[in-house]
Amino acid sequence: MQILAISGSLRAQSSNTAALEAAARLAPREMQVVRYRDLANLPHFNPDLDGDEPPAIIQSLRNQVMISQGILISSPEYARGVAGALKNALDWLVSSLEFPGKPVALINASPRASDADAQLRLILTTMSASLVQEACVTLPLLGRGLDAEGIVADPELSGPLSAALAKFFDYIVAST
Repeated sequence: MQILAISGSLRAQSSNTAALEAAARLAPREMQVVRYRDLANLPHFNPDLDGDEPPAIIQSLRNQVMISQGILISSPEYARGVAGALKNALDWLVSSLEFPGKPVALINASPRASDADAQLRLILTTMSASLVQEACVTLPLLGRGLDAEGIVADPELSGPLSAALAKFFDYIVAST
């Protein structure tokens, strides 16, 4: 089972990216978590470019969504909203045939980031994602400066993350 992991942060030392990297290490052995790495390279969404032949990088994003059995997203909150780079990627997926019905789970890296989390949930349900509520988790990473190994080594973080991933796995298996 392949899961596409998308970090909404472009920062090199992002707690959201670290959470996704930890998820890749903690995932059930039958689940491969593959990180999407082209977020910063996506062009600004423009419906005029989204015709029969969208840019190659957009076709690649859509293909990665298509071949994945689920999507795992972790994004920061900026100015009480969803990170612009992530919103841009989601805008490119709105008209795609690959996204509707796709199981999605969220990792929120800060309990204080409730506005972006709520907005992201609204956006995803509007896009017809299958948001797997029981597989969404909030981890208190804000200000801790942990990398993926630090998250995996902390049972108060790795326990809930592992449990969420197991629920995501079970949901996907049960729905296929």
